[in-house]
Amino acid sequence: MTHQHEHAATVASAVPVLLLALALAGGHLVAAARTPGWSRWRAAAFTGGAALAAFALTGPLAAYAAADFRGHMVQHLLVAMIAPLGLVLGAPVTLLLRALPRPYARRLGRLLRARVPHLLAHPVTALVLSTGGMIALYCTPLYRAAMVTPWLHALVHAHFLVSGCLFAWAIAGPDPAPRRPSVPARLVVLGVAVAAHAGLSQLMYAGLWVDLPVPAAQRTGAAEIMYYGGDLAELLLAAVLVAGWRPGRSVAYARQPA
Repeated sequence: MTHQHEHAATVASAVPVLLLALALAGGHLVAAARTPGWSRWRAAAFTGGAALAAFALTGPLAAYAAADFRGHMVQHLLVAMIAPLGLVLGAPVTLLLRALPRPYARRLGRLLRARVPHLLAHPVTALVLSTGGMIALYCTPLYRAAMVTPWLHALVHAHFLVSGCLFAWAIAGPDPAPRRPSVPARLVVLGVAVAAHAGLSQLMYAGLWVDLPVPAAQRTGAAEIMYYGGDLAELLLAAVLVAGWRPGRSVAYARQPA
């Protein structure tokens, strides 16, 4: 496959995720405009997160990511860690509960209190989905397959965006989350994620147990981006967790219409 074909396939595979991000941002802004008292800061955070995802998946960065593994790593950090933080800080679930007509809000509230959402929203589950996906991508033939299969490439992007949002929400999201573990427990989970990122970046730098058909200079450069960029993103998430924690949020959620 030529470089031009790889670039075209990469951009084409990103279109569904890009359209989804733009649709979510537009929906958030419309709902925010119709919800009295909704924080402009939260609307800006959500829109900024969507814009970062769009920037990562299109234009020069997408072209760079298709040609150089270091560009791929920058794209990965934006899609899986930075953009999800902005999207989650926009508190989309809370906005939806306020914007929807009461019968639909009640149905959504019942759905969120079901067993499956609780299991998916648990920090350990979110950790397995986000970190496990990263290990699968770089330590198995998955990366090779995604580079030559547009639909799989799009699926990988979608997985990292969704699992990144799930992890950010489970750790420090402002949206309600009943039965959420304590702040110290979430900090432990975040510490495991930091260690996993650091360990994988070291293995990538050394070329051990990874399956990456890229030049050594690109591999080591990407490992450094993962090491330092991942630390920065996780420090931001920890700061949001500590600064935004409010013990009464679980109580407030319990008072949502049933």
